[in-house]
Amino acid sequence: MTTFPDPDDPNRLPRLVRLYLRQVGFGFALSAVFVGLLLGFNIANLRGLILATQGGYLAVFLLFFFNGLVFAGVQFAISIMRMADRDDDGPKGGHRPPVGSLAPVRISSR
Repeated sequence: MTTFPDPDDPNRLPRLVRLYLRQVGFGFALSAVFVGLLLGFNIANLRGLILATQGGYLAVFLLFFFNGLVFAGVQFAISIMRMADRDDDGPKGGHRPPVGSLAPVRISSR
């Protein structure tokens, strides 16, 4: 029998935090696929360079980690932007009358 978590449980994470953690996981999964494809297709001889150097494993980890941060941030930003209300009929900016009027000014010259 499956039990669902109680929504009133004080130990349950807020919805936004759960959304963030889900997007971070998805971003790092995308990063793993991306780095795997980079090394698999040997783009710019990256695999040969990593295998030939002594600290190549560190380069792979850093490539995975920093791409994961970027992909996770993009995933989270996209998911937040998609939460916008579609029925926003309120007043929008940019409809105010201009503050000053444009009128020619006479300037004397010598």
